[in-house]
Amino acid sequence: MNASSVLFQAICDGAKAKGISSIQEQLSQNVDPLTILNDTMIPAMNEVGERYSRGEIFLPEMLFSAKTMQAGIAILEPLLLKQGYKSKGKLAIGTVQGDLHDIGKNIVVVMLKGAGYEVTDLGVDCSLEKYESALKDGAQLLLLSALLTTTMPRMKEVIGFCRENYPDRKIKLVVGGAPVSQKFADEIGADAYGEEASRSPKIVAELLA
Repeated sequence: MNASSVLFQAICDGAKAKGISSIQEQLSQNVDPLTILNDTMIPAMNEVGERYSRGEIFLPEMLFSAKTMQAGIAILEPLLLKQGYKSKGKLAIGTVQGDLHDIGKNIVVVMLKGAGYEVTDLGVDCSLEKYESALKDGAQLLLLSALLTTTMPRMKEVIGFCRENYPDRKIKLVVGGAPVSQKFADEIGADAYGEEASRSPKIVAELLA
């Protein structure tokens, strides 16, 4: 297999060391970083997302793939910035206040970075001020995550704040997490419901179109 095929398989298998080695080999051969990202890494992570949706793999496997992708992006990102690479949009994501769960959020971050977006990870237990700081920094879209039913009302607070204080910016807001549903997203005025991490790039692309 050539280095590109090895990288594709490494991401699908969650084999981080092999993935890093393949990227470094391609860079030593002067392969364009953007080509590595667009032609191999993004299709590989899309394949992982499809497998997850079909029930062929489960969350632990997807997380290993995401970590492999994340390691690759960490290598390529500085090189892409030197080339003047421009992101598709500026996003911020965080787990709402009172909630400390971040596995799903972390996978979404990797998926969106891999798809070409500039993503600020606000972390967990995010206060309203954290989201506001991201908006002041130019975020066009906020993604709110929750795993506990007790923290879901925080999503409504953030959305209400954005609608009231940034009406002219038309900030797009996406909510997701295990207890969240399309019905809840509609009730609190979210622009979209992220049912699966693998679909996040498509949802964001549609909202920012």
